[in-house]
Amino acid sequence: MDNNFKISKKTKIVSLESAITDNIKPGNIVFLGGFGHAIPFYSSHEIIRQNIKDLTICRSGADILFDQMIASGIVSKVIFGYIGNPGVGLSHSFRKAVKDHKILLEEWTNYSLILRLHAGRMGLPFIPSKILQIGDMPDNIKYMKTIKCPYTDIDMSAIPALVPDVAVIHAQQADEFGNIQMWGVDGDTIEGALASNKIIVSVERIVDNSEIKKFPDRTVIPAHRVSAVVELPWGAYPSYVTDFYSRDDKHYIEYDKISREPDLLNDYIDEWIRNIQSIEEYIKLIGKKNLKELQNGMCGLKSNDE
Repeated sequence: MDNNFKISKKTKIVSLESAITDNIKPGNIVFLGGFGHAIPFYSSHEIIRQNIKDLTICRSGADILFDQMIASGIVSKVIFGYIGNPGVGLSHSFRKAVKDHKILLEEWTNYSLILRLHAGRMGLPFIPSKILQIGDMPDNIKYMKTIKCPYTDIDMSAIPALVPDVAVIHAQQADEFGNIQMWGVDGDTIEGALASNKIIVSVERIVDNSEIKKFPDRTVIPAHRVSAVVELPWGAYPSYVTDFYSRDDKHYIEYDKISREPDLLNDYIDEWIRNIQSIEEYIKLIGKKNLKELQNGMCGLKSNDE
């Protein structure tokens, strides 16, 4: 072992404004993490506030955050496996944008998109698979090629790698150096983050490095891969974060009604995104009663005691 090797002790903690400004540029491919759990709502809202346009956004299973990004007019393309309002209904802004030819899309399956990210994470140009060989194939992914297995002579799909420019994710905690700890459902969050060239992470709390060392198995992204860390308690609301707060189902249901009407949706984006200047304002808007109910819910703080 090289005795001169040293682990960087440079802090990765920055302001949210700086994290977005310094790492996301117009035209970037941006992976937005969260598979129902720990969706980076507040940090992604900062992208809207900064009006960074012509973005391609991607995730295997996309929800109302994608709908909000599309409605704000900053998205030019969506790469996805599923998009909607989970447990509630459709993604109305997405449907309207596609109908009006305002965005491009690549429609993969959830599994094939995860394979794309996995190939990107491993530095491979593609991954061979037996999927996507029968049934209808969307025109927008017909560029995918096939390859003959050198061992079996079987034709296989060559699932192309997806390497986002930037990943934006949310997790439970990190230290100042950028060691990210997450537990609970991760979906494609880890694959997408590690496939990306840069990683921006918002967390519920910053903890000391000694706390990180107590549970090394929870460290899902090592410090050297992380570009920026921002402490944003409630930064994943209205989604849930295991051991912190539950999902606000009422918010998702209400959003379904609002997102059907352009004027109502514009007012919603003003109230919940454009006019919010700090995480403290965001938390205040959630409301004290709602905060307490969500903390005491199935996925909230009480789960620490069970």
